[in-house]
Amino acid sequence: MTAPHPEIEALKRDARMVAFVIAGTMLAWIGAQWLGGRLGWETRFAFLFDLAALAAFFWALVVTFQIWRRHKAVHRGN
Repeated sequence: MTAPHPEIEALKRDARMVAFVIAGTMLAWIGAQWLGGRLGWETRFAFLFDLAALAAFFWALVVTFQIWRRHKAVHRGN
């Protein structure tokens, strides 16, 4: 049995991190929307949470694209 390629392991670790960020962002965004509705927060706070969630999703998209490019490069080299 061969040892796993270190770059493949790094790709897996980065993909898990992206998955946790996406899941955590969704949970936090839904929780903030629910809490804001229950506590009667102003609409501007809802937009603030929306923008924060969009920023996290954009970051996840960029990192996912980088993972995809690195994955292609690793497999092209083998």
